[in-house]
Amino acid sequence: MSCPDCFSGNVHAGSPRGEVIKLHGLDAYVTEPEGEAKGIIVIIPDAFGWEFVNNRILADHYAAKGGYRVYLPDFMKGNAAPVWSIATLGAVMKTGSLMDWVVKPYHVLRAVYAMVPFMYRNRPVKSWPIVKGFFAALRKNEGAALPVGAAGFCWGGKHTVFLAQGVEVDGKPLINAGFTGHPSMLEIPGDIEKITIPVSFAMGELDSAVKLPQIKQIESVLAQKEGAGEVKIYYGAGHGFCVRADVMVKDVERQALEAEDQAIEWFKRHFAEVSS
Repeated sequence: MSCPDCFSGNVHAGSPRGEVIKLHGLDAYVTEPEGEAKGIIVIIPDAFGWEFVNNRILADHYAAKGGYRVYLPDFMKGNAAPVWSIATLGAVMKTGSLMDWVVKPYHVLRAVYAMVPFMYRNRPVKSWPIVKGFFAALRKNEGAALPVGAAGFCWGGKHTVFLAQGVEVDGKPLINAGFTGHPSMLEIPGDIEKITIPVSFAMGELDSAVKLPQIKQIESVLAQKEGAGEVKIYYGAGHGFCVRADVMVKDVERQALEAEDQAIEWFKRHFAEVSS
């Protein structure tokens, strides 16, 4: 279901500026733009969930740079992967000294302890109805008069693709556009062939969850479906670069910011089509 890189990366420094609310039965982080919202973006997060500081800071960026109201719900219902597993996976991968090898079994056990419960409790057959139900309620209420977009990362990417397969409520699509950064769990080409709502993909050349030949397959399928979407490949980037990039590495930070702009411009373009 998930790869080790889904649980690795870096924690970013910063203070989220939004607030926590209850929305359609879920806890959710919400952040507002300066002026009137031009639309709604719902972030479907990576394995670390709605409380992870990186995801909340990303929500703030979408609101500030795009002028959107952004929701980050607890789709995992308290069962996100623990943030400490980021350091644990880093320790598992270390091989520089004899001590790294001596302590490796301990870190492997801790990694399994973090990853297996997450994967079981948040498998798509269980999580998809939660995501779908939230978006249906959102479309009938907050999103009745506003365009709605889904931005999914890693674990959330699968759900974004599902939403883009034309799911409707009361004759309206649950989303008007989707964006996904380094999605995981995709069935390629099957999941992509069913897309009917435009989706923008931000993919790392070195992604371990969706490798380069599969990325090219996604490109090929979308090219045959007019208006179905786009793929941008970030060369040298690996899995998790949109959310958990090491900001001390210049090129990686730049690519994460470019992926933010990719998402914002995509939603801007497709939301304008809804409003016109």
